[in-house]
Amino acid sequence: MPSLSVLSLTSNGYRLDDSPARLGRLTASDPAEPLDRLAARYEEQGYLWLKGLLSRDEVLAFRRYFFGQFATTGLLAPGTDPGDGIASSAPEAGGNARKVLFEIVRSAAYESFCLKQQLWMFLDRFLGGMSYLHKRKLIRYTKPGDASSTGAHYDLVYLRGGTRRLVTAWIPVGDVPVRMGGLVYLEGSHSLGRRLEDEFASANADLPPDERVSAFNRNMSETGWISKNLPEMAERFDRRWLVADYEAGDVVLHSPYTIHAATTNADPHGVMRLSTDIRYQPVADDIDARWSSHWSPDDGL
Repeated sequence: MPSLSVLSLTSNGYRLDDSPARLGRLTASDPAEPLDRLAARYEEQGYLWLKGLLSRDEVLAFRRYFFGQFATTGLLAPGTDPGDGIASSAPEAGGNARKVLFEIVRSAAYESFCLKQQLWMFLDRFLGGMSYLHKRKLIRYTKPGDASSTGAHYDLVYLRGGTRRLVTAWIPVGDVPVRMGGLVYLEGSHSLGRRLEDEFASANADLPPDERVSAFNRNMSETGWISKNLPEMAERFDRRWLVADYEAGDVVLHSPYTIHAATTNADPHGVMRLSTDIRYQPVADDIDARWSSHWSPDDGL
């Protein structure tokens, strides 16, 4: 495992590795540990990095299936195995890749992947009853060198219209070592997210209901993000960004208040990062109606 001091980490043009003291590593958990111990760790940390919860072979098979759908779009390097997810250096063909992506979002194959028995059974236990998987589910690929990365945010900003008993499952679809830019978490930030949300709730109190739940009202940033400048955030809140070498089969659960972001994919061999993030909640709780349709480019979220 390489030292954090020798890793090259950037996000939206800001270098995280200039301050190694502001970097740390996520703590892994074994899904077979007693549930009360895992639940206590989740409450303490704001996340659970569950090693090998899913079948590695099944995750890699879905990765191959996913990239196989892009065979005629120019996304993949010619002559390569779709399972490797090697990006082509040539321009993509007229937006066809985007069209294919949103077809996959609506596909039975993707729905089936998100409903792996190991996952929903764990969430049923973790939530203390039947769990509900939100229909709006996101799956994204990131090419090496893509200039933009997801900025720092917490998920409740986009899900204020329902229960707060939410759990996000972030699933790397393939191995995602630190250099490929998987999710990074601001250490102990779930308490900070709660404080920020309380401040926004107070500021939003006089807004109409539809604006009050929006991530894009006049009291929020235009993206719903807290910041794109991750190093500045670490200094401002006196915390570390936690990174990890994720593997196919891993699942990270995080609180709706936990602040997280992504870094640039710096893979030297052209390997694309692929991941999906999906949300669970108790089935009996109020559901944010905006999340009851498939993810689409114009859904306003």
